Amino acid sequence: MTSINPVGIKAYGVFLPRLRIARSAIAQAHSWAFPSMRGKGHKALCSWDEDSITLAVEAGRDCLGVKEEAISRVVLASTTAPFADLQNASTVATALGLPGQLGCADVGGNTRAGLGALISELASQDQRQRLVVASERRSAKPASAQEMNYGSGAVAMLVGEGDLLATCLGSESLNVPFIDHYRMSGQDYDYYAEERWIRDEGVIKLVPATAATLLERLGISAADLAWFGLSGAPKGSDKLLSRKLGVEAATLLDDFQDEIGDTGTAHSLLQLADALEKAEPGQLILLAAFGQGCDVAVFRKEAGARAPARGVRRALAEGIEETSYMKMLSFEGELNIDWGPRAEVDVKASIAQQYRSHQQILAFTGGKCQHCDSVQFPSLPNCIECGAADSQEPLSLANQRAKVATLSADWLQYYPAPPLYVGLVQFESGARLLMEMVDVGKHELEVGTPLKMVFRIKANDKLRGYRRYFWKATPAV
Repeated sequence: MTSINPVGIKAYGVFLPRLRIARSAIAQAHSWAFPSMRGKGHKALCSWDEDSITLAVEAGRDCLGVKEEAISRVVLASTTAPFADLQNASTVATALGLPGQLGCADVGGNTRAGLGALISELASQDQRQRLVVASERRSAKPASAQEMNYGSGAVAMLVGEGDLLATCLGSESLNVPFIDHYRMSGQDYDYYAEERWIRDEGVIKLVPATAATLLERLGISAADLAWFGLSGAPKGSDKLLSRKLGVEAATLLDDFQDEIGDTGTAHSLLQLADALEKAEPGQLILLAAFGQGCDVAVFRKEAGARAPARGVRRALAEGIEETSYMKMLSFEGELNIDWGPRAEVDVKASIAQQYRSHQQILAFTGGKCQHCDSVQFPSLPNCIECGAADSQEPLSLANQRAKVATLSADWLQYYPAPPLYVGLVQFESGARLLMEMVDVGKHELEVGTPLKMVFRIKANDKLRGYRRYFWKATPAV
């Protein structure tokens, strides 16, 4: 008889946009119409070149690290994926340097999709490794409560057997037509019901029975739980629900509202990642995700020691404060600025060329000459140093250390977040490439500044509804 090894969470990764808009700046911008509006703390803000795909790639990189993992399936959970009819998960998988022989799936529909996708993969006894990523770039109507509350971010979880960080002891789901919010296809913003009704008639009445059913089935009492987290519910609902469930002894997981906001499908997994960083082996974690019903799951922290390079705490610490509300509107496409004639450029992509060069463009794969060891990007048929033909073996530059060789800040060329920082980047392998540099805080860039690579939007083709992606450099904070 063949024994089946337990399947669980082997690794996780987190990525949050570095920009953090001060909520006081949002309140100040609307004070002419709503003088009583107040804003406390910050929320994570995507730059113009970040979306659910780029965030997912960065979370996946943090999860997988530089080690080459054999992945059989990539699942992307998002309610804000940029493409409606083009597989977003496939782009994520290619950018992560994964081989083409794997399954990909996009899931969404509501903000429970992140936890739901993870539960589904953990319930499978497939011993092969799978990557679950939940990612959101959330936007909201100006002056709405959601504009204050919504944040952006991504979390990745590696599922498989072996040295485990956590196992899922069981889950329970409830699906009812309780509509707390919705957004139809083609609409820009979510529409919300009244907050008190969501909390009192939805969260407090629907989640406890589902959680009680799960705990009874698992033979676990409320006193056995060490950590409790709730996502998708109005602020403060976790405290009310913990009393209703009788889990006051459990430590409430951070709701991250004061620092980054509600990250939608990623929020449950963000809380789980936070618990994995804090919990001791053997401790039990109860997670509940609310939205047109709820998903509830119990996880047990295991003895696995694999840790991400970034994780939750470092992702929180990497923030750059932003106080310009107008910049936020521009980045979110709410402000149609007249950038002048230099912005009147057709950025149509060649689909054929993109396919032929997809490993170079998406996976940032260059070439290393097998004769003279020189590294070049893009990879050409003949080595630029020794002239050897067909001597290039693939080499990714995505995870290589680099530094600024030359630098220019261009205020004349059109760029959605001026100035355009561009310069030669010197890689540790010897490659040298002219690159765009992003997320530059005050006094962060000079010749010799250490850099790392990030996956970003290269250009938005608004005429045809398409966007191209490529890699950029950013200070290695």
